Amino acid sequence: MKYTPLYALGKAVSPLLRLFFRFQGDGAARLPEGGPVIVCSNHTSMKDPVYLGLFFRRQVFYMAKAELFQNRLVSAVITALGAFPVHRGQGDSGAIHTAEDLLRDGEVLGIFLEGTRSKDGKLGKPKSGAVMLAHATGAPVLPVCITADTPDGVPKLFHKIRISCGEPVLPQELGLAEGTPSEFRRASRAVMDRIQAMRDRDLASLGLQ
Repeated sequence: MKYTPLYALGKAVSPLLRLFFRFQGDGAARLPEGGPVIVCSNHTSMKDPVYLGLFFRRQVFYMAKAELFQNRLVSAVITALGAFPVHRGQGDSGAIHTAEDLLRDGEVLGIFLEGTRSKDGKLGKPKSGAVMLAHATGAPVLPVCITADTPDGVPKLFHKIRISCGEPVLPQELGLAEGTPSEFRRASRAVMDRIQAMRDRDLASLGLQ
């Protein structure tokens, strides 16, 4: 398994990290062992990339909001972990090209489908970036849901996290044929519906719904 050096260090000490980042996981093996994949998850906390990094065997490269790179120390760390900046709401062509290059190199790209963190644990309106990249590169989309065992579904200290992973979905299964805006909207909604179904199931199993 190929990792960047700092990511490899994190994997090496993952048993220790799991003492602080407690979670239960289901379906991690659904991430293909090789080839490009777009991991599409909901976004509940700043710790979500850590949880997903511990959950999956392969390294996940993330689009991260450009504001995080303004601090030199934070920028150095998250860049070493494989993150790259995106200027949200600006049609950032540089970030799109970086994402496409990673996928064409057979890497795993992580995108939080809502584009920002949820303040109440509920799923927000999906953005179209992930399905646009799926259409452009042919990479499958892997829906993932992060749920906390709290009444509002928002992660809190000393509470466990549940991570559920769906089946990979090919672009054509999402109705992506011509690459029109309406197709992108429908496909994004379809991915979010899969995440919502996992969230409903997990909340019910936790006795929170």
